[in-house]
Amino acid sequence: MEAQETQNLRVHTTTDQLRRLGPLSRGISLLPRQPARSILNGRHASRLRGRGLNFEELRDYLPGDDIRTIDWKVTARTGSPHVRVYTEERDRPALVIVDQRMTMFFGSVEYMKSVVAAEAAAIVAHRILAQGDRLGGLVLAPGRIAEHRPERRPRALDRLLNSITSANQMLSADLHNTAEPSLNTVLKQATHVAKTNFVVTVFSDFAGLDDTSEPLLRRLAQSNDLILFNVSDRSAQALPPGLRLSISDGTSQAELDTSDPQVHARVQTALRDRLETLRHWSRRYGIPMVELGTDRAALAQMQVLFGLRGAGR
Repeated sequence: MEAQETQNLRVHTTTDQLRRLGPLSRGISLLPRQPARSILNGRHASRLRGRGLNFEELRDYLPGDDIRTIDWKVTARTGSPHVRVYTEERDRPALVIVDQRMTMFFGSVEYMKSVVAAEAAAIVAHRILAQGDRLGGLVLAPGRIAEHRPERRPRALDRLLNSITSANQMLSADLHNTAEPSLNTVLKQATHVAKTNFVVTVFSDFAGLDDTSEPLLRRLAQSNDLILFNVSDRSAQALPPGLRLSISDGTSQAELDTSDPQVHARVQTALRDRLETLRHWSRRYGIPMVELGTDRAALAQMQVLFGLRGAGR
């Protein structure tokens, strides 16, 4: 019975499972200060703005104070050294974008891409709220986009997790001819919500990526901290022949049989081109990109990627 439940959680997730990830995800952070082994360390960390600083007060200089905080005008006027005290800005808004379209309902190893994306997004959502920031989200589901405006309340987390679970459990091999929002639709919607100084995270396989996506990602990255979590299956590098795949442009759906060598070659090329395009934009615009696979649970991958566990463990 337990083995069956574990197997089911690899195909579909539950709200209880997403809630349980909260205490287990401590230590994972999207702030600029990262562990030495974190994937966001180094050049990626320098791209993250993090929270700003709010001016708190002027006070007398004390031994040990950083001389860079001395207010020289006030010091000259009063005749004694004064420093400016700042506190870290709190309540920064965040937008978690979670892709639960039919292209995500695939996995050739252990987990569906949709489950990995859902759990990784839940981990980030837990950490955002724990850091005292406002949590919002956009969840792509068959037939709709669920929007949650940023709030700094526990109910914001509950609502987002419920939306992710609802979208995830809609996915089925029997789901056909259901219009889906495109990737560009949700990215455009995100630009209207996250205008400036947001943390924006996108969990997707980025199916439907095209030339229209580039200015949308660039606009999000210019005024916000944008992090892309690319969820892929190993078949993206070596597509097994003989698969029957469903593809959609957001309006109509078609079936592909990769037992045809020409079809197999075209699909394989398209998958590789999508990944290379995403990596190129990541480098060009300085957008941190985190690679997630379907071979392990999202939590284990995130812990390694964010420097909490050695990769060899």
